[in-house]
Amino acid sequence: MIHPAAFVDERAELGIGVEIGPGAVIGPHVRVGDRTTIGSHALLTGWTRIGSGCRIHHGAVLGSPPQDLKYLAKGPSYLEVGDSTELREYVTANLATEPGATTRIGSHCLLMAYSHVAHDCSLGDRVIIANAVQMAGYVTIEDWAIVGGGTLIHQFTRIGRHAMGGGGSRITQDVAPFVRVAGSPPRLAGLNKVGLERRDFPPATLQALDRAYRILFREGLAVGDAVAKIRAELPGDAEVEHFARFAETSVRGLTR
Repeated sequence: MIHPAAFVDERAELGIGVEIGPGAVIGPHVRVGDRTTIGSHALLTGWTRIGSGCRIHHGAVLGSPPQDLKYLAKGPSYLEVGDSTELREYVTANLATEPGATTRIGSHCLLMAYSHVAHDCSLGDRVIIANAVQMAGYVTIEDWAIVGGGTLIHQFTRIGRHAMGGGGSRITQDVAPFVRVAGSPPRLAGLNKVGLERRDFPPATLQALDRAYRILFREGLAVGDAVAKIRAELPGDAEVEHFARFAETSVRGLTR
């Protein structure tokens, strides 16, 4: 169902049951999955791939060139959006910078109005990005993370799975998985226990994560020593190991 006031390039690939609203523009290299709806005056351009069952609202701009002076357009770079993801009004998401590279937004995500996903960012599945969150390039946000409105995220920063960031934060260092942060500059506020309980984490895992959190952030140890102690005390728990691995691979340092 394509509104007569929309423009869809004849080379674009549209799945079954796609709906396109008035004033929308779909470029020649765009692929849209089944049952996706595209609102009025949205722009889908570049080498953009949209999954099935997505909802793209009024004025969203997807697949535009990256805001990066290194970008030379010598070959195609990509934007990919997974299945059942919702992009609200005026969300912007750019292509990657280097030829062959991809900016990724996962499945079952919600990006609220005016949020920006810069070049080479990678968002996992079931991520929630609130209004006007602004990401610089190469940001990684893992599965199930939530970022509060008006947050600014520095380039190359990572936010771990199931983490929750308060609104209005200025995140310049990695946010560990399973934790809460708030403020500008942000400070740790403990485990995201309510979120983890809602996602049916078993009590034993919650207890292990709480102990790992205390070792890393409350005992005054260097990261390497804390990670070694976590692995010695809490072996065999996959979530604890992810927490430890995230900490020891941090390049920008951890929000504390």
